[in-house]
Amino acid sequence: MPRKLSFSKALNEALHQSMERDDNVFIIGEDVAKMGGDFGITQGIWQKWPKRAYDTPLSEQAIIGLCSSAAALGLRPVAEIMFADFLGVCFDQIVNNAAKMNFMYNGEASAAITVRASTGGGIRCAYHHSQCVEPWLMNIPGLVVVAPSTPYEAKGLLNASIKDNNPVIFLEHKGLYNRKGEVPEEYYELPLYKSEIKRKGTDVTVVATMMMTELALKAADQLEKEGISVEVIDPRTLFPLDKETIIQSVGTTGRLVVVQEGPQFMGFGAELGAMAASEELFEYLQAPVKRITSEDVPTAYAPCMEDFVMPNLDKVIRGIRSVVEY
Repeated sequence: MPRKLSFSKALNEALHQSMERDDNVFIIGEDVAKMGGDFGITQGIWQKWPKRAYDTPLSEQAIIGLCSSAAALGLRPVAEIMFADFLGVCFDQIVNNAAKMNFMYNGEASAAITVRASTGGGIRCAYHHSQCVEPWLMNIPGLVVVAPSTPYEAKGLLNASIKDNNPVIFLEHKGLYNRKGEVPEEYYELPLYKSEIKRKGTDVTVVATMMMTELALKAADQLEKEGISVEVIDPRTLFPLDKETIIQSVGTTGRLVVVQEGPQFMGFGAELGAMAASEELFEYLQAPVKRITSEDVPTAYAPCMEDFVMPNLDKVIRGIRSVVEY
Protein backbone atom coordinates (compact mmCIF):
# COMPACT_ATOMS: atom_id res chain seq x y z
CA MET A 1 0.00 0.00 0.00
CA PRO A 2 1.50 3.40 -0.97
CA ARG A 3 2.77 5.48 1.94
CA LYS A 4 0.92 8.74 2.60
CA LEU A 5 2.31 11.78 4.39
CA SER A 6 0.91 15.19 5.15
CA PHE A 7 2.36 18.21 3.35
CA SER A 8 4.07 19.33 6.58
CA LYS A 9 5.57 15.88 7.27
CA ALA A 10 6.84 15.71 3.69
CA LEU A 11 8.66 19.01 4.21
CA ASN A 12 10.09 17.76 7.50
CA GLU A 13 11.35 14.58 5.84
CA ALA A 14 12.99 16.60 3.08
CA LEU A 15 14.86 18.72 5.62
CA HIS A 16 16.08 15.65 7.52
CA GLN A 17 17.25 13.91 4.36
CA SER A 18 18.95 17.00 2.92
CA MET A 19 20.82 17.54 6.17
CA GLU A 20 21.90 13.90 6.26
CA ARG A 21 23.30 14.20 2.73
CA ASP A 22 25.11 17.54 3.09
CA ASP A 23 26.88 18.80 6.21
CA ASN A 24 26.77 22.35 4.80
CA VAL A 25 22.99 22.54 5.22
CA PHE A 26 21.75 24.19 8.41
CA ILE A 27 18.42 25.49 9.72
CA ILE A 28 17.84 28.98 11.08
CA GLY A 29 14.86 31.07 12.10
CA GLU A 30 12.46 31.97 14.89
CA ASP A 31 11.65 28.94 17.10
CA VAL A 32 12.92 26.46 14.50
CA ALA A 33 15.33 24.61 16.82
CA LYS A 34 14.06 23.47 20.23
CA MET A 35 10.40 24.13 19.45
CA GLY A 36 10.53 22.63 15.94
CA GLY A 37 8.93 25.60 14.19
CA ASP A 38 5.60 27.33 14.60
CA PHE A 39 4.03 24.82 12.16
CA GLY A 40 6.17 21.87 13.24
CA ILE A 41 8.14 21.69 10.00
CA THR A 42 11.58 21.52 11.70
CA GLN A 43 10.66 19.03 14.42
CA GLY A 44 13.43 16.63 15.44
CA ILE A 45 16.23 18.49 13.69
CA TRP A 46 17.72 20.26 16.71
CA GLN A 47 17.69 17.01 18.69
CA LYS A 48 19.66 15.29 15.93
CA TRP A 49 21.91 18.20 14.88
CA PRO A 50 22.08 20.68 17.80
CA LYS A 51 24.94 22.60 16.14
CA ARG A 52 23.10 22.94 12.81
CA ALA A 53 19.75 24.36 13.96
CA TYR A 54 19.61 27.89 15.35
CA ASP A 55 16.85 29.88 17.01
CA THR A 56 17.04 33.61 16.33
CA PRO A 57 15.50 36.78 17.70
CA LEU A 58 12.52 38.29 15.88
CA SER A 59 14.67 39.91 13.21
CA GLU A 60 14.01 38.83 9.65
CA GLN A 61 16.76 41.18 8.44
CA ALA A 62 19.30 39.44 10.63
CA ILE A 63 18.16 35.98 9.56
CA ILE A 64 18.49 36.63 5.82
CA GLY A 65 21.61 38.78 6.21
CA LEU A 66 23.36 35.98 8.07
CA CYS A 67 22.18 33.43 5.50
CA SER A 68 23.58 35.43 2.58
CA SER A 69 26.97 35.74 4.27
CA ALA A 70 27.04 32.07 5.23
CA ALA A 71 26.15 31.03 1.69
CA ALA A 72 28.95 33.18 0.29
CA LEU A 73 31.31 31.06 2.40
CA GLY A 74 29.96 27.81 0.97
CA LEU A 75 27.22 26.86 3.43
CA ARG A 76 23.60 26.16 2.46
CA PRO A 77 21.26 27.84 4.95
CA VAL A 78 17.56 26.99 5.08
CA ALA A 79 15.80 29.90 6.73
CA GLU A 80 12.24 29.99 7.99
CA ILE A 81 10.33 33.25 7.79
CA MET A 82 7.29 32.19 9.79
CA PHE A 83 4.80 34.13 7.66
CA ALA A 84 5.53 35.26 4.10
CA ASP A 85 3.85 38.58 4.92
CA PHE A 86 7.02 39.52 6.81
CA LEU A 87 9.37 38.95 3.90
CA GLY A 88 8.88 42.69 3.50
CA VAL A 89 10.89 43.22 6.68
CA CYS A 90 13.95 41.61 5.06
CA PHE A 91 13.17 42.65 1.49
CA ASP A 92 16.38 44.63 1.06
CA GLN A 93 18.46 41.63 2.13
CA ILE A 94 16.64 39.43 -0.39
CA VAL A 95 16.56 41.88 -3.31
CA ASN A 96 19.84 43.76 -3.04
CA ASN A 97 22.04 41.13 -1.43
CA ALA A 98 20.95 37.53 -2.02
CA ALA A 99 19.40 37.91 -5.47
CA LYS A 100 22.32 39.87 -6.91
CA MET A 101 25.29 38.09 -5.38
CA ASN A 102 25.77 35.62 -8.24
CA PHE A 103 25.84 38.47 -10.78
CA MET A 104 28.04 40.78 -8.70
CA TYR A 105 30.73 38.12 -8.30
CA ASN A 106 30.44 36.65 -11.79
CA GLY A 107 29.36 33.27 -10.44
CA GLU A 108 32.31 32.87 -8.10
CA ALA A 109 30.07 33.50 -5.09
CA SER A 110 26.35 33.04 -4.78
CA ALA A 111 23.68 33.08 -2.11
CA ALA A 112 22.60 29.44 -2.23
CA ILE A 113 19.95 29.98 0.41
CA THR A 114 16.44 28.55 0.73
CA VAL A 115 13.91 30.76 2.46
CA ARG A 116 10.83 28.85 3.56
CA ALA A 117 7.73 30.95 4.26
CA SER A 118 4.08 30.12 4.92
CA THR A 119 1.71 31.99 2.67
CA GLY A 120 -1.95 32.39 1.79
CA GLY A 121 -5.34 32.73 3.45
CA GLY A 122 -8.36 30.62 4.15
CA ILE A 123 -7.54 29.69 7.75
CA ARG A 124 -8.70 32.90 9.49
CA CYS A 125 -5.31 34.47 10.17
CA ALA A 126 -6.46 38.03 9.30
CA TYR A 127 -4.82 40.88 7.43
CA HIS A 128 -1.14 40.49 8.38
CA HIS A 129 -0.86 36.69 8.09
CA SER A 130 -2.92 35.80 5.02
CA GLN A 131 -1.33 37.53 2.05
CA CYS A 132 -0.12 35.90 -1.16
CA VAL A 133 3.18 37.61 -1.76
CA GLU A 134 4.44 35.99 -4.98
CA PRO A 135 3.90 39.19 -7.03
CA TRP A 136 6.30 40.99 -4.67
CA LEU A 137 9.00 38.49 -5.62
CA MET A 138 8.48 37.79 -9.31
CA ASN A 139 10.17 40.95 -10.56
CA ILE A 140 13.56 40.19 -9.00
CA PRO A 141 16.12 38.74 -11.44
CA GLY A 142 18.36 36.23 -9.71
CA LEU A 143 15.65 35.01 -7.36
CA VAL A 144 13.77 31.70 -7.67
CA VAL A 145 10.18 31.42 -6.40
CA VAL A 146 8.87 27.89 -5.79
CA ALA A 147 5.30 26.99 -4.82
CA PRO A 148 4.34 23.31 -4.39
CA SER A 149 0.73 22.13 -4.28
CA THR A 150 1.02 18.50 -3.07
CA PRO A 151 3.01 16.62 -0.40
CA TYR A 152 4.92 14.82 -3.16
CA GLU A 153 5.95 18.14 -4.67
CA ALA A 154 6.70 19.64 -1.27
CA LYS A 155 9.40 17.06 -0.54
CA GLY A 156 10.91 16.83 -4.03
CA LEU A 157 10.95 20.57 -4.71
CA LEU A 158 12.36 21.43 -1.28
CA ASN A 159 15.23 18.97 -1.76
CA ALA A 160 15.91 20.48 -5.19
CA SER A 161 15.71 24.03 -3.82
CA ILE A 162 18.29 23.31 -1.12
CA LYS A 163 20.70 21.94 -3.75
CA ASP A 164 20.14 24.84 -6.16
CA ASN A 165 22.88 27.48 -6.28
CA ASN A 166 20.42 30.38 -6.49
CA PRO A 167 18.47 32.00 -3.66
CA VAL A 168 15.07 30.31 -3.48
CA ILE A 169 11.92 31.60 -1.84
CA PHE A 170 9.95 28.44 -1.02
CA LEU A 171 6.28 29.28 -0.48
CA GLU A 172 4.21 26.88 1.63
CA HIS A 173 0.48 27.47 1.67
CA LYS A 174 -0.83 27.15 5.21
CA GLY A 175 -4.03 25.54 3.96
CA LEU A 176 -2.01 22.65 2.52
CA TYR A 177 -0.05 21.66 5.64
CA ASN A 178 -2.55 18.98 6.66
CA ARG A 179 -3.26 17.67 3.15
CA LYS A 180 -2.07 14.09 2.68
CA GLY A 181 -0.69 12.39 -0.40
CA GLU A 182 1.65 9.66 -1.60
CA VAL A 183 5.29 10.45 -0.82
CA PRO A 184 8.21 8.07 -1.50
CA GLU A 185 10.33 7.33 1.56
CA GLU A 186 13.64 7.65 -0.25
CA TYR A 187 15.36 10.94 -1.07
CA TYR A 188 14.30 12.41 -4.40
CA GLU A 189 14.26 15.75 -6.21
CA LEU A 190 11.78 17.27 -8.63
CA PRO A 191 13.07 19.60 -11.34
CA LEU A 192 12.81 23.31 -10.69
CA TYR A 193 11.78 25.65 -13.53
CA LYS A 194 9.36 23.07 -14.95
CA SER A 195 5.55 23.15 -14.92
CA GLU A 196 3.43 20.04 -14.52
CA ILE A 197 0.29 19.30 -16.50
CA LYS A 198 -1.96 18.02 -13.71
CA ARG A 199 -4.78 17.12 -16.06
CA LYS A 200 -4.99 16.89 -19.84
CA GLY A 201 -7.74 18.74 -21.69
CA THR A 202 -8.65 20.22 -25.05
CA ASP A 203 -11.14 23.07 -24.55
CA VAL A 204 -9.46 25.46 -22.12
CA THR A 205 -6.15 25.84 -20.27
CA VAL A 206 -6.33 26.63 -16.56
CA VAL A 207 -3.15 27.71 -14.75
CA ALA A 208 -3.28 27.52 -10.98
CA THR A 209 -0.85 27.32 -8.05
CA MET A 210 -0.81 26.00 -4.48
CA MET A 211 -4.35 25.81 -3.00
CA MET A 212 -5.84 27.04 -6.26
CA THR A 213 -4.61 23.91 -8.06
CA GLU A 214 -6.99 21.85 -5.94
CA LEU A 215 -9.88 24.18 -6.85
CA ALA A 216 -8.99 24.00 -10.55
CA LEU A 217 -8.93 20.19 -10.53
CA LYS A 218 -12.28 19.98 -8.73
CA ALA A 219 -13.76 22.43 -11.23
CA ALA A 220 -12.37 20.35 -14.11
CA ASP A 221 -14.03 17.23 -12.69
CA GLN A 222 -17.41 18.93 -12.53
CA LEU A 223 -17.15 20.60 -15.93
CA GLU A 224 -16.26 17.28 -17.54
CA LYS A 225 -19.86 16.23 -16.81
CA GLU A 226 -20.96 19.15 -19.02
CA GLY A 227 -18.70 18.05 -21.84
CA ILE A 228 -16.02 20.70 -21.13
CA SER A 229 -12.45 19.37 -21.27
CA VAL A 230 -10.13 21.34 -18.98
CA GLU A 231 -6.33 21.19 -19.04
CA VAL A 232 -4.84 22.14 -15.64
CA ILE A 233 -1.24 23.36 -15.40
CA ASP A 234 0.64 23.92 -12.14
CA PRO A 235 3.79 26.01 -12.73
CA ARG A 236 5.48 24.74 -9.51
CA THR A 237 8.22 27.32 -10.06
CA LEU A 238 6.60 30.73 -10.42
CA PHE A 239 9.84 32.50 -11.35
CA PRO A 240 11.64 31.87 -13.61
CA LEU A 241 8.45 30.65 -15.24
CA ASP A 242 8.21 27.68 -17.59
CA LYS A 243 6.41 29.65 -20.29
CA GLU A 244 6.80 27.02 -23.00
CA THR A 245 4.44 24.50 -21.39
CA ILE A 246 1.73 27.13 -20.96
CA ILE A 247 2.21 28.53 -24.47
CA GLN A 248 1.94 25.07 -26.04
CA SER A 249 -1.23 24.34 -24.09
CA VAL A 250 -2.95 27.63 -24.91
CA GLY A 251 -1.89 27.27 -28.52
CA THR A 252 -3.88 24.02 -28.58
CA THR A 253 -6.94 24.95 -26.48
CA GLY A 254 -7.22 28.59 -27.61
CA ARG A 255 -8.41 29.68 -24.17
CA LEU A 256 -6.69 30.63 -20.91
CA VAL A 257 -8.02 30.96 -17.36
CA VAL A 258 -5.72 31.85 -14.48
CA VAL A 259 -6.75 31.06 -10.91
CA GLN A 260 -4.72 32.99 -8.35
CA GLU A 261 -5.47 33.50 -4.69
CA GLY A 262 -4.05 37.01 -4.37
CA PRO A 263 -5.61 40.29 -5.51
CA GLN A 264 -6.10 40.74 -9.23
CA PHE A 265 -4.25 43.99 -9.95
CA MET A 266 -0.60 43.39 -10.94
CA GLY A 267 -0.85 39.75 -9.87
CA PHE A 268 0.64 36.55 -11.25
CA GLY A 269 -2.31 36.21 -13.63
CA ALA A 270 -1.63 39.61 -15.18
CA GLU A 271 1.74 38.42 -16.45
CA LEU A 272 0.23 35.23 -17.85
CA GLY A 273 -2.52 37.23 -19.53
CA ALA A 274 0.04 39.53 -21.13
CA MET A 275 2.04 36.52 -22.29
CA ALA A 276 -1.02 34.88 -23.83
CA ALA A 277 -2.02 38.09 -25.60
CA SER A 278 1.45 38.49 -27.10
CA GLU A 279 2.15 38.03 -30.78
CA GLU A 280 3.11 34.41 -30.14
CA LEU A 281 -0.37 33.39 -29.00
CA PHE A 282 -2.78 36.18 -29.87
CA GLU A 283 -3.94 34.61 -33.16
CA TYR A 284 -4.82 31.36 -31.35
CA LEU A 285 -7.01 32.91 -28.64
CA GLN A 286 -10.69 32.20 -29.14
CA ALA A 287 -11.80 34.19 -26.06
CA PRO A 288 -10.42 36.86 -23.72
CA VAL A 289 -8.07 35.69 -20.97
CA LYS A 290 -9.96 35.24 -17.69
CA ARG A 291 -8.46 35.88 -14.25
CA ILE A 292 -10.21 34.44 -11.20
CA THR A 293 -8.71 36.08 -8.13
CA SER A 294 -9.34 37.54 -4.72
CA GLU A 295 -10.87 40.99 -4.49
CA ASP A 296 -8.44 43.92 -4.40
CA VAL A 297 -8.81 44.34 -0.64
CA PRO A 298 -6.93 43.06 2.43
CA THR A 299 -7.90 39.59 3.63
CA ALA A 300 -10.39 40.05 6.47
CA TYR A 301 -10.44 38.09 9.73
CA ALA A 302 -14.19 37.45 9.79
CA PRO A 303 -14.82 34.04 8.15
CA CYS A 304 -17.74 35.27 6.05
CA MET A 305 -15.68 38.22 4.77
CA GLU A 306 -12.61 36.11 4.03
CA ASP A 307 -14.73 33.61 2.11
CA PHE A 308 -16.32 36.44 0.14
CA VAL A 309 -12.96 37.94 -0.84
CA MET A 310 -11.20 34.72 -1.89
CA PRO A 311 -11.76 32.53 -4.96
CA ASN A 312 -13.98 29.50 -4.44
CA LEU A 313 -15.11 26.50 -6.45
CA ASP A 314 -18.26 28.18 -7.74
CA LYS A 315 -16.32 31.22 -8.97
CA VAL A 316 -13.81 28.98 -10.73
CA ILE A 317 -16.50 26.89 -12.44
CA ARG A 318 -18.42 29.95 -13.59
CA GLY A 319 -15.24 31.63 -14.82
CA ILE A 320 -14.10 28.64 -16.87
CA ARG A 321 -17.57 28.12 -18.27
CA SER A 322 -17.81 31.76 -19.37
CA VAL A 323 -14.57 31.50 -21.35
CA VAL A 324 -15.60 28.25 -23.06
CA GLU A 325 -19.02 29.68 -23.95
CA TYR A 326 -17.64 33.02 -25.16
